Amino acid sequence: MSDDSFLREVEEELRSDKLKAFWRRFAPFIIGGAVLIVLLVAANEVWKWYRTSTAANASDQYYAALDMAESGDVTGAQAAFAELEASGPDGYATLARFQEAALLAEEGDPQAALAAYDALAASLDQRRLRELAYVLGGYIAVDHLDVGAVEQRVGGLTGDESSMRNSAREALGLAHYKAGNIEEARANFEAMAADPNAGQDVQLRAFIYLEQLASTGVDVSEDLLEAASPAGPAPDQITVPAESPSLDTVGQPLEAETEQ
Repeated sequence: MSDDSFLREVEEELRSDKLKAFWRRFAPFIIGGAVLIVLLVAANEVWKWYRTSTAANASDQYYAALDMAESGDVTGAQAAFAELEASGPDGYATLARFQEAALLAEEGDPQAALAAYDALAASLDQRRLRELAYVLGGYIAVDHLDVGAVEQRVGGLTGDESSMRNSAREALGLAHYKAGNIEEARANFEAMAADPNAGQDVQLRAFIYLEQLASTGVDVSEDLLEAASPAGPAPDQITVPAESPSLDTVGQPLEAETEQ
């Protein structure tokens, strides 16, 4: 055997010994790491399956509760929403709380509905949902409380940065009109009409409010009246749909409506 062959064999033996020693030393860590990765992947897949399954079940519960409410089984719907609130995923639990508050209002318990909406607003982290709870509570307060109660709920939502600004302005305008504060009511309705980003339904309601104020002798901008009308006609050329909100409905049960 040549010297070169002998040296190569020695080197190979040394490398083999080093590899064996390395494996004996680090094998538990390598195997443990591989097992950990497998377990993490498996756990992630199980969690995805669980969330999907839970969301699907919660969705079925939610729509079943809605069906009960629509069919007149209010007690059953309230129990179903309460169960979903207690055990469902966060999203459906929040929806259930909104529905519970709405049912209380529909069943003629405005104080309980107001308390439910106020509790929702105080507990929600999502800004838009929190604003929605305040606005829905504000609409109920228009019919059952004073201007200060409405202002407390929606007074901070009338700025341009709020997506619920026109609903807040509407609630405030109706509350001021009910209280006899005509100028404050006009200012809120004009702010609705002047908003370039207001939806068509908001523009229509603003037109109705301003047109009714104008018919009582209140000085309302003709430009705003035309701008608030979806088709831009003069006030005496529009037919107000019977189901549209108007100032004459203040003091009657009011169905909250939010802009798109």
